[in-house]
Amino acid sequence: MYDVDPKHSHHRRHRPHRRRRRVAPFAERGWIQFLTLRVLHETPMHGYSLIDEMESRGYVEPGRFETGSIYIILKRMEQKGLLSSEKIETDSGKIRRVYTLTDEGATTLKKGLEFVIKRKQVNNELTEYYAKTFAAPAEMEPSE
Repeated sequence: MYDVDPKHSHHRRHRPHRRRRRVAPFAERGWIQFLTLRVLHETPMHGYSLIDEMESRGYVEPGRFETGSIYIILKRMEQKGLLSSEKIETDSGKIRRVYTLTDEGATTLKKGLEFVIKRKQVNNELTEYYAKTFAAPAEMEPSE
């Protein structure tokens, strides 16, 4: 429970240092990885194209990624076996690392989509319950 260093037994007992993590960054990182799998499932692409595509679809806010941060995510996903990459020379002569989903990445995407479908069903049931139980008649009108 408490760490005591025998070499420094004169120090007071203390709890091990634990870095506090907020849930949101982890959840967001998982969501970004999921969206990355979704986009790359359609076609392989390099990081900047991936950012442009995710922004154009409204998956992420424009300017969400700092320069290079997408490549950190892509590298981690490649290390986990979700993606593979290869360097390709473009027509303009630039070398780009292009990322492709692996079979494991496709399986992870499929599982994630199944989770989203199940979550949608739960959200629908909760919305119906709210409408029956708590909503005023005006609040129950469809918004679209």
